[in-house]
Amino acid sequence: MGKTVLITGSSRGIGKETAMYLAQNGFDIVLHCNRNKEKMLEVQKAIEAMGRTVRVLQFDVSDREQAKQVLLDDIEKNGIYYGVVVNAGITADNLFPLMEDDQWDRVININLNGFFNTIRPLIMPMIQNRQGRIVALSSVSGLAGNKGQVNYSASKAGIIGAVKSLSREVAKRKITVNCVAPGMIESDMTAEIPFEMIKDAVPMGRVGTAKEVASAINYLFSEDAGYITGQVISVNGGMF
Repeated sequence: MGKTVLITGSSRGIGKETAMYLAQNGFDIVLHCNRNKEKMLEVQKAIEAMGRTVRVLQFDVSDREQAKQVLLDDIEKNGIYYGVVVNAGITADNLFPLMEDDQWDRVININLNGFFNTIRPLIMPMIQNRQGRIVALSSVSGLAGNKGQVNYSASKAGIIGAVKSLSREVAKRKITVNCVAPGMIESDMTAEIPFEMIKDAVPMGRVGTAKEVASAINYLFSEDAGYITGQVISVNGGMF
């Protein structure tokens, strides 16, 4: 069995592409979803076809006790993960004066508290294992802000601060902790954005792909990236 990586929110998009990319590069995979288990099983079959070991966990990253129980049960049965990709996240955009309490709370609870709820149960086993890689997904919005995304930008900026601090705490245990901050990436949402708007916002004049983000994450899991920690790698076509 190879090194095992947990990827939260891996039924679609960046999480799915990251799971596929890491599997292609020799990692065993623990997939995660909250509700979309049918799509998750499709990803599982694709990874199994590569000859990699893969299993599925289902829990709500915003539910602290549930996340803790599921993760600790899994590592007790199967062993500690070599790495974790904290990818699960949502948006609930609105101008700040019009933002509903629930829009703020859901985004913070899933995006930022989800980081704590996922990493907290795993960090001591990783420290005791004296090796590991943690990558958390931030965003260009967490670096530069974005109109209509005060909640999302706050959650993603918070992840950057958490990663930078945690990286200092665990560096002596040979655990690296980094962020990848995507810009405009192919999705149903970006498909509706007029080309001229993309051209004006992105110096490269196009949206990025989930695979390009997954490639950056894969690099941070490679042996070549062993001296990189506490960093934010932007994948945004030069936006910021």
